[in-house]
Amino acid sequence: MRPLFRLPLFSLPLLLLLLLSSTDAQSHNITRILAKHPEFSTFNHYLTTTHLADEINRRRTITVCVVDNAGMSDLLAKHLSLPSLKNVLSLHVFADYFGARKLHQISKGSTTTSTLFQATGEAAGTAGYVNITDMKGGKVGFATGNNEGEYGDLTSTFVKSVDEIPYVVAVIQISHVLLSPDAEAPVSGPGALNVTTLMEKQGCKAFADLLKSSGAEETFVQNVEAGLTVFCPSDGVLSSFMPSYKNLTSEGKVSLLLYHGTPTYKSLGMLRSKNGKMNTLATEGANKYDVTVQNDGEDVKLDTNVVTATITGTVIDEDPVAVFKIDKVLLPRELFKEAPPAPAPAPAPAPKGSKGAKEKDTAADAPAPAADEDSVPADQTASANGAIRIVNFRGGWMSVALSLILGCLVFI
Repeated sequence: MRPLFRLPLFSLPLLLLLLLSSTDAQSHNITRILAKHPEFSTFNHYLTTTHLADEINRRRTITVCVVDNAGMSDLLAKHLSLPSLKNVLSLHVFADYFGARKLHQISKGSTTTSTLFQATGEAAGTAGYVNITDMKGGKVGFATGNNEGEYGDLTSTFVKSVDEIPYVVAVIQISHVLLSPDAEAPVSGPGALNVTTLMEKQGCKAFADLLKSSGAEETFVQNVEAGLTVFCPSDGVLSSFMPSYKNLTSEGKVSLLLYHGTPTYKSLGMLRSKNGKMNTLATEGANKYDVTVQNDGEDVKLDTNVVTATITGTVIDEDPVAVFKIDKVLLPRELFKEAPPAPAPAPAPAPKGSKGAKEKDTAADAPAPAADEDSVPADQTASANGAIRIVNFRGGWMSVALSLILGCLVFI
């Protein structure tokens, strides 16, 4: 049987090149997209004026909620300063992909997403987050921060999809400007970025205090200008870890804290899309302290070969600095053979005068068993395997490319 067509051998490299370059075609330019829709010309103008368009274009996964010219008139009537106006518009840009289909398939009917306003570090508490609710009758509502009511204070609703590049950028129209007193507040003049102060405001005060008391803060400060990414355990997480932290030597404490920083800027989108090891601030000479990142769906996980932590929130994500909250303390292999055991919960008190109470009191007086030596932090345990691995499962296009090329070879 003769093949339906014959593909010249010299064209195979060209085919492969076209397939490999297809990912570059997924880049986006928000001003060009909105230029096709004159009803959003005012919104588009202020994206350019505030330089927010540049931030949107360099992000790999993004959703832009646009408002028509009439809706922008209500916002401009407030006569906000340009920095405050940028904060309000930043609240309309989500650091995740929400196309029309995804909006109507939200798990459990409601979700919360981080915005570029949250990434600035200017947002207090949850002011930089937006709640998205799939309401009855096919409507989708949007609300900022902590709102109450059946659907919260849903100040805006989904109108239509303007343009989408699946899983890269979604441009959607919403009915009204998202309201936020925090975003509209006057913005102070530019000053030196204080990373520890930002941590203190966003639930990482305990970690910031350790940086100051240990002397590790200076290393973080020195890397701010060149680029810095910090994975910050929240206060509750660090509180339960403190007994193990106190067992470390002074050098071990500093190394542990430096292990939570990398000397380069990595946005959340960059962490989701790139594989490979990264050095940490603790890496020096023979001390590896390598860092890696592993994706689990939309979640970004940090695996140290001892524990696996998940990024749970954003403190700031603006080049050259990113600080993310995590749900576990990162334990490098250089310091820990295994994760320290979690503190045992206190036994519930037995009724007074009961026989069981007397037996429990007797058991409580007995000496505690000796701790397993392997569970004690070993500051000087050398290992080249202390890595947090970054794995990305979005490489399906490569499999498609190889399948097409192999199929073509069959017909040659």
